[in-house]
Amino acid sequence: MKVEYSVTEMMIVAASRLLEDGRTVFTGTGMPILAALLAKSTRAPRISIIYEAGGMDPAPPPTIPISVGDTMTTHRAIMAASMDYTMCFAQAGYGEYAFLGAAQIDPWGNINTTVIGAHDNPRVRLPGSGGANDFGSLCWKTIVIMRQDRRKFVERLDFLTTPGYLWGPGVRERVGLPSGTGPWRVVTQLGIYGFGEDKRMELLRIYPGVGIEEIRANSGFDIRIPERVEVEPEPTREELKALRKLDPYGVVI
Repeated sequence: MKVEYSVTEMMIVAASRLLEDGRTVFTGTGMPILAALLAKSTRAPRISIIYEAGGMDPAPPPTIPISVGDTMTTHRAIMAASMDYTMCFAQAGYGEYAFLGAAQIDPWGNINTTVIGAHDNPRVRLPGSGGANDFGSLCWKTIVIMRQDRRKFVERLDFLTTPGYLWGPGVRERVGLPSGTGPWRVVTQLGIYGFGEDKRMELLRIYPGVGIEEIRANSGFDIRIPERVEVEPEPTREELKALRKLDPYGVVI
């Protein structure tokens, strides 16, 4: 029988599959938390989830944290630290993955979570950076999970909150960011993207039922499309069961 799942569930499951067991993951609020918890609850039980406010390597909690400062972020954790501690931990090079959301992203993987419109007179004021700038600047591989359309995939950001590859190869290093760090994957409701040698975004995998024209129609910039694109497998029953157990009230899903 066909397994029924939502677009949001597909995104979270696909994102969770990117995490390797035994790694450290600095995670933001919402879908990033749920994707990291899903990975830890299923195929990667030895990943260490680090929360911005100080929760260090907690066990999967009874219910999903609603923010990175929720008490559930320290559920059976090895340490209840502080924000400056976690940022120093990333600065020391221990952030193997950063898991972030975004309101806008550009071809180089730079993201905006600050304003839509002019900074001093915006149409929408967003939550801001939080730890996103620190994590995106210092962690080795940044994964962005977000909805995709022409307003969100833009040629030029309204505001640069978190650096991706800025405007090309080698620029991160020239402005003083650690060599070898930067955006690695972008996960949307249509597929999964990476970055080529020129540091511009390219399509890696699409979801079942999604066509290439839909990818192009939902981006405000040209995305490199390879001749052969793999299809990401649908969520399994086991993945969906674990995901829904983590978020029983549908706070995220």
